[in-house]
This record gives sequence, C-alpha cells and structure tokens, in this order.
Amino acid sequence: MTERYPSLLQRLQTLAPGLPRAQQQVMAVWLQDPERALTMSVDALALQAGVSMPTIMRTARQLGFEGVREFKLALAQDLARHAPVHRSVTMSDSTTDIVQKILGGAAASITALQQQLDPVILEKAAQLLASAQRIDCYSVGATSAFMASDLQGRLFRLGRHAHAVHDAHQQLISAATLGPSGVAVAISHVGRMPFMLEAVGFARSQGAKVIAITQPDTALAQMADVVIGVSVPPDAVMRVGTEAYIAHLLVIELLMVLVLQALGPDAARHLAQFKSVLQAHGQDVDQHPTVDWAWSTVEKDTQT
Repeated sequence: MTERYPSLLQRLQTLAPGLPRAQQQVMAVWLQDPERALTMSVDALALQAGVSMPTIMRTARQLGFEGVREFKLALAQDLARHAPVHRSVTMSDSTTDIVQKILGGAAASITALQQQLDPVILEKAAQLLASAQRIDCYSVGATSAFMASDLQGRLFRLGRHAHAVHDAHQQLISAATLGPSGVAVAISHVGRMPFMLEAVGFARSQGAKVIAITQPDTALAQMADVVIGVSVPPDAVMRVGTEAYIAHLLVIELLMVLVLQALGPDAARHLAQFKSVLQAHGQDVDQHPTVDWAWSTVEKDTQT
C-alpha cells in the first residue's frame, strides 16, 4: 500500500477540485485535520462535513479504496511516513542536511539564549546559592533529573550543602525542612507538574527561596522568587528536546562560575585541591594505574 499511495494527502489536494461538492466537503475535513480524521467514525465525519454517511463511503471509493477503513489505513501510513523526526528534519533529508539542520538549530538556540538571559537575575540566583546553608535541587522526569544531579554535583564540589531530590514525597519533606536559610532550585522546562508546584509552594511558605529554571510563562515561573527563563523552539517529537537540554546545561554552567566568583578565592583553591586528590588516587587521569597493571598482565600472558 505504501508504493500504491506514495503521497495520499497530496493526492487528495489534487483531486478535490474535480469532485462533486459533497465529496469536496469530505475532502476538506480530511485535509484540514488528518490526524483527527483518523479517530473519527463515519457518522462523525459525515456530521463534520455536512453530508450523508453514504457520501463518505463514495468518496473513499472514488479515491480507489474499498471503504473508509482502507482509506484510514493508507492515511495513517502517509502521515507516519511524512512525520518530522526533528523540528526541522524530515525522513527524506540526507545526512548532510541533518547535520546542518540540527547543529545549526542548536547554535541558533544558544545565540538566542544569550539574548534572553538577564545578568542581574543570574547574579541574584548565584548570590542565593553562595549564601544558602542548604540547597535542594528539584526535578521532574529523566531530563530534569539529570540536570538536578549535575547541579548538585557541581555545588558539592564548591563546598555547598546540596541535594538532588527527584521523588515527589522527598520533595515535600525537603520543602518542610529547608526554612529561611535554604534554597530550592526547581528545574523543569515544562514547568507545570502538580507535585513539583506543590513542593515549591510549600518551600516558600516555610521561608525558603526558590530559583526556577524553566520557560518564562509557566506556572513554576509564576511561583518562584528568581526565574531564569529558558525559551527554545519546540521539538517535533520530544516534549523536552535537545536544544532545551543544552540550554539548561549552559545555564547551570553560568551559575556555577558566578557562584565560584561569589565564594571567592578559597573556593577556587578547594577545586584545585579536589582535582589533585582525585588524580593522586588515579581518578580523572588519562591512564589509571590499574590499567597499566592490566596491560602488563596481558603482555606477560601473551609472551608465555
């Protein structure tokens, strides 16, 4: 069927003007919202088009199908075949096209982010993080959970008392215990998950400050004390696409540099000391001592 109907929607647009008026009305319904048309019954289609149910059947047969069911199957295949796999990428794009579109889109989003971010807001958030006695990082879903864990790890290396809290129950416990000396960092691009909003509201009621990394127009943004707004073009497939992911990582990177500045030279020395300790114990080095030992063992076994 895929070969027989290479582009069904295009065929509908081409044939519609030459059909009787009643069948044109049916075509108009199918073309206006093909995804919705797939879920509509024959009587619902007839009501929407203002025609009789037999007219729906005749229209499908006029197109070469045995009935409405066969037409819907072909339409579903056509929509799947032409559905975008990325905001700007289609199934017919070459590898060169895909590289240019995805990387070009990411570069454009980063440039736009530079214009969106307010230095005053970033500095305010950094000062809160530098002075807080405890920082809890809230997340919703896999993507923001990674962001919260990354932020927690970076704060921890700067000597901050920080936690990443992914569970709704634990977020409420966190909110109840933060108090006026604590800061909650809520990370959610969508910014509308009820349990996170509940935790954020509770944290504020206990006197804690809330920093939100989210889109500017979300419910989370409206509840936070400091909002770091991140706006990127919507992804065609994922609710939180790669460009949003990259933008959030860059915001965290900016915050950590600003927090380091706010903490002063001692924090920079601590970072250097941590690196030296890890390297001395074979961590974060190009070649771990056990790797040298393993290779030497392999060489001995080979020689014998």
